[in-house]
Amino acid sequence: MNAPFNLSHPVLQADGLAVGYAPPRKTPRIVLNEVQIALRGGELVCLIGPNGAGKSTLMRTLAGMQSPLAGRVRLMDADVTTLTPAERARHLAVVLTERLDVGILSAYELVALGRYPYTDWLGGLTETDHAAIQRALAAVGAVELAGRDVNELSDGERQKVLIARALAQEPALLLLDEPTAFLDLPRRAEVMTMLRGLTRTTGCAILLSTHDLDLALRTADRIWLLPAGGPLHQGAPEDLVLSGAFEAAFRAEGIQFDAYTGAFRGSVQPAGIAAVEGDGLPALWTTRALEREGFCVVNGGQSAPLTVRVTDSGGAPRWQVRRGDFQRECDSLYALTQTLRELPTI
Repeated sequence: MNAPFNLSHPVLQADGLAVGYAPPRKTPRIVLNEVQIALRGGELVCLIGPNGAGKSTLMRTLAGMQSPLAGRVRLMDADVTTLTPAERARHLAVVLTERLDVGILSAYELVALGRYPYTDWLGGLTETDHAAIQRALAAVGAVELAGRDVNELSDGERQKVLIARALAQEPALLLLDEPTAFLDLPRRAEVMTMLRGLTRTTGCAILLSTHDLDLALRTADRIWLLPAGGPLHQGAPEDLVLSGAFEAAFRAEGIQFDAYTGAFRGSVQPAGIAAVEGDGLPALWTTRALEREGFCVVNGGQSAPLTVRVTDSGGAPRWQVRRGDFQRECDSLYALTQTLRELPTI
């Protein structure tokens, strides 16, 4: 698939946007206010934030599924609320979290539904439509799934087919709500990598909401970070980490964001200071294990009450624990952590 869109021009733009709810005869409840955002072709943007921050409300408003309380959303330079459903579907495709009951459709038939904005009222498919379906299946690596019943697919295979259905619309913008929600870790990484690749090969813009913070940090071109109560922060993942915005958005009692590793960790009872002697992967993962046990880890050149020396024994690592007169050798990190738990607090 070639990049058919102008990569320098915004596919989606919101100016002075306020999103929320306006119940009849009640005061509107604004969830997010004064939003200024733009999304360009060929860009993968992840919308992240704690539960209740308003991510789903913002996504629905951007998709034209919910009217803004103020401001406007432009899709390919047109006000999204003025587009007909068919016009909107030619520019925008949506993949939702909810599991859909598709009956006994084959994967090919499900992807073919993505061509509805282009077919006549009878829904007949032309050679052009079939070519678009094949391109969409190939783009997500699902050609071999075409003849299979959708209900027989794994969660990962089903998600590929749903994304192919959206791609068959040949949209300028693809919106996905929690696309990795039901997947195991390898499939989550596969889907995120695939979506990043699609922005490069198709030129379409992709906006997705996700709770996979680590994957978002590693794959997104930009992050729209929505803390509870706003405002929306946007920038490269690294910019938001360095500014402290990422840590502040997810700050909660007992939970800390480590800006050095990009990981969240729970608070643990301090266990003391430990030095690690050694290098390579065994030393790296030894440090991780010690930190999990509550130790502040320094390198082996510094003095510490506890020292763990990582050695090589016939190609297998071993760990020598020393504290004062106490010494023990362990043949696994599990044995090491058990040894540390037997020691009095340092």
